[in-house]
Amino acid sequence: MEVARIAGGIAAMTPWMEDFSRMAGVRRARWRLMEATAPWVEAAAAAAGRLRGGCLRVAERSTKVMEEMIDLTGDGGVLKTVVRKAKDDAIAPSESLPLVDVHYEGTLAETGEVFDTTHEDNSIFSFEIGQGAVIKAWDIALRTMKVGEVAKITCKSEYAYGAAGSPPEIPPNATLIFEVELVACRPRKGSSLGSVSDEKARLEELKKQRELAAATKEEEKKKREEAKAAAAARVQAKLDAKKGKGKGKGK
Repeated sequence: MEVARIAGGIAAMTPWMEDFSRMAGVRRARWRLMEATAPWVEAAAAAAGRLRGGCLRVAERSTKVMEEMIDLTGDGGVLKTVVRKAKDDAIAPSESLPLVDVHYEGTLAETGEVFDTTHEDNSIFSFEIGQGAVIKAWDIALRTMKVGEVAKITCKSEYAYGAAGSPPEIPPNATLIFEVELVACRPRKGSSLGSVSDEKARLEELKKQRELAAATKEEEKKKREEAKAAAAARVQAKLDAKKGKGKGKGK
């Protein structure tokens, strides 16, 4: 080993030893930097993992929705997604029960704007299937539903109001989304009274079910609001406690 002697017997480092010492210093600095930033790196990795997991869950939900969406026309013109299934023994529209009663809400797919609804006044809209009384999408979709079922119907303009639209609410070539509840299906006037009375009984039962569902929904909303208020109170209490400790330290 080359060593240059200096006064006092202390060895002076050769150039390659100086380089080695500098490199060791750089390595130590890197380790200190890694130790200092490790918690931040771990936190960032954890956040990225959570984000990736969230994206995967969203993708899974989107895939599930696509799987549940039914193409009723084969060309994507009328798509149906069941929001609430009917009972297994529920009746469906037929040649003997062509008159239907529905609740619905219509929105513009592009903007989400509601252009028509029966929910505001809790009214019933009635029509006869297959007579051209409504847009094509409804004639097609309602045939596939049962009493008590709620479905989301997405229809392209060819199956709705076409290039003309329905001013001023519906612009030309508009894709529409309807959430439709089939409340009842009935025979034409002049049919047996037994069938009519049966349908009235079913209608009353559905009304009770809707009222119960609305009450349950309201109760759940109330519970969520109470839980939110309780959580906010806990957070405020913690903040107040921290402020109190800070004042004590300053004295």
